[in-house]
Amino acid sequence: MAHALIWSPAARFDLWDILSYISEFDTQAAALFGQGIFDAVDRLVEFPQSGRMVPEFKDPTIREIIRKPCRIVYRVKNDQGLIEIARVWHAARGIPEI
Repeated sequence: MAHALIWSPAARFDLWDILSYISEFDTQAAALFGQGIFDAVDRLVEFPQSGRMVPEFKDPTIREIIRKPCRIVYRVKNDQGLIEIARVWHAARGIPEI
């Protein structure tokens, strides 16, 4: 069963911040990186369990996919049929704050 996909305000800001930074140096690279993020996230609608459980949280509903150098952290809300993108966290920043 396909899930609906939503982005938290924090995740939207994270992505905007990352893409703004990249675009200061190369707008085409920013567009390609952004498209890669969206492509990776779009797969979660059909395969919500495809990401790994975030090791730091040990909660099976908090998962992540890696799109180097970022960790795309999301929540699986099966009872609501939702995938919530919680953060797009740069890996160098350490443990994602959710």
